[in-house]
This record gives sequence, structure tokens and C-alpha cells, in this order.
Amino acid sequence: MNYNQKTGESDSTKVRLIPFQVESIKAQTNEIPSGVELIQAPSQWQQGFKGENVVVAVIDTGCQINHPDLQGQIIGGYNFTNDYDGDPHNFLDNNGHGTHVCGTIAARENNQGVVGAAPKAKLLILKVLTETGEGNIKDITSAIRYAIKWKGPNGERVRIISMSLGGPQDDPSLHHAVKEAVQQNILVVCAAGNEGDADSRTDEHSYPGAYPEVVEVGSVNLQERLSHFSDSNNQVDVVAPGEKIVSTYLMDQYAVLSGTSMATPHVSGALALLIEQYEQAFDRMLTEPEIYAQLIKKTVSLGYSKKDEGNGMIKLNSQTTVSTPPLPNLN
Repeated sequence: MNYNQKTGESDSTKVRLIPFQVESIKAQTNEIPSGVELIQAPSQWQQGFKGENVVVAVIDTGCQINHPDLQGQIIGGYNFTNDYDGDPHNFLDNNGHGTHVCGTIAARENNQGVVGAAPKAKLLILKVLTETGEGNIKDITSAIRYAIKWKGPNGERVRIISMSLGGPQDDPSLHHAVKEAVQQNILVVCAAGNEGDADSRTDEHSYPGAYPEVVEVGSVNLQERLSHFSDSNNQVDVVAPGEKIVSTYLMDQYAVLSGTSMATPHVSGALALLIEQYEQAFDRMLTEPEIYAQLIKKTVSLGYSKKDEGNGMIKLNSQTTVSTPPLPNLN
């Protein structure tokens, strides 16, 4: 175990952003992002399901809360880091990653910019990573427990936790917090990681993604081919678009990013739609296993190993089927 004299922390307690790639940044756009289209979120909108009032806790680098596409979408937040002199009420994003994730989940319909998968969902912003994308297990564990206990102004509760972060350490306190959330009927959605070697015979693990209780998300490109960087292991649950994903970014801008970090919020947004749809149909609150079961029904196998794709690609209009074998990823 290495020890960092500057921070006084062992390296094993550190958690970082899942590595991601900035493809481009642009000042303006007006589109439904291709990833949101690929998971068939617009078909749910047409049926009247937009994730209304479903609260998603985004545990990340914070959020630009006054971004034109995110105004009115933020229901609360907390800063667990030392950024902004440790002010707990300042959870602004000084990295960009968290704002991008938030846009994919819940960017609003405002006839400009982008639209998230669940444009009427609400976001609880829990900043646990600094400007450099670094954090520690203690703060992430605290953020999960904060999300479990949080109540909104009208009694709202967190239904989904979205985490596009990870580290190599299997930490008992982090695992226990994840289990607590699931026991409270909160779906915990995590990025699989970007250490993949395009070989399903070898496993790569990033925590908390590799815990069996979470919904672990791998990445495919916009042609629905497995991303070469996506981790493979026997805990992968689903895959979603994670390459060249356009979403909200700092300074009212938009960015195209790649990584399993970008796949994860597609699943978080999809779950918000499914919660609204099925709780309306059953006229009651569903348990975490019940909602997970509905998610898995909305997957299509792309023909890859279970360790690569889990149950398959999220397709909100579908019931589980098997498609033709994949073409090689030429990226």
C-alpha cells in the first residue's frame, strides 16, 4: 500500500473519475443526443413518461446548476470536498464531468441545447470529487448515506444513485453503504470502468461498480459495438452508449465525451422513466428488485459475452431478445 505524504492518505482510499476522453467542446447545439435516441427514450416521452419528480442523486464533481439546460432540474446538493474552502453548500462543478453526466440524465426540454433521457427528473448534486477529479472513499460513503437519508421539500426521496467514478480498492465501508442504499429501495448505478482490454477472458474491476448489488454499466459506441475500453467482469449488468456522447458542459457549453462514465447516466435516466411508468401502472411504489427486473426486460443482447455486455443494450421499447452477432469494433 502506497502512502501519499502530501495528503496523508493511503493511495488505496482514493477514488477518481473513471478516465474519460474529451472529444470536442462547442458553444451551441440543438439536438436530442444520439445516445438518448439509441436507448429509445423519446418513445417513452411520447407515452407521457419523462421521469417526472423522480430524484436521481449524482455523486460526481458537482454541477453547473445555472446551465440553460439544467435550470430548474436541481432539487438540492452538498459539497463533501475541500473545494470552495469546504463550503458544504457550494456544489458547483469545477471539472466538467458532473455537469456532462447531469445533462445526459435530465437536461430539460427548452428548444435549445440537448435533452436528457428523463427531462422531468430532478437531480440531487453530491460533490465528492475535486477540480482534478480526485476524491476518497470516506466522502463517497458519506454521500451515499446522505442520499439515503435526504428528503426533498415535498417529501421526495432519492430513487437512483448515479456514480461515474471508481477505484481499485474493495472497501468494506463503501460496500456496506451501497448495500444500505439498495435495502432502502434505491438503485445504485455505476460505471464499469475504462481499463478494458477487449478480451472477455480477462477481468477488470473498479469499485463500487464491481459490487454485485449495483447496476454496473459497460459502454458501446453509437453503432452498438462494444467499446474497446469497457471493463469486462461477471458483474456487468447492461451496456449503454458511451462513445462520442454530447451533453451539457461548463460555461453554458456542450461537450462530446467518451467513457463508461457517459454510458452510466443513460441507464440512470432510463430507470427514472421506468420508475414513473411502472409505478403509475401498478399504482404503488416498487421495490429495487422489481425496478431492476423491469430494466432487464428492456435489454437486447448484442451477441457479446455476458462478461462484456451483461444482459445487453438498453432498449426501452423492447422486451429481451437476442440479436445477430456483432461486427468487430473498428475504432
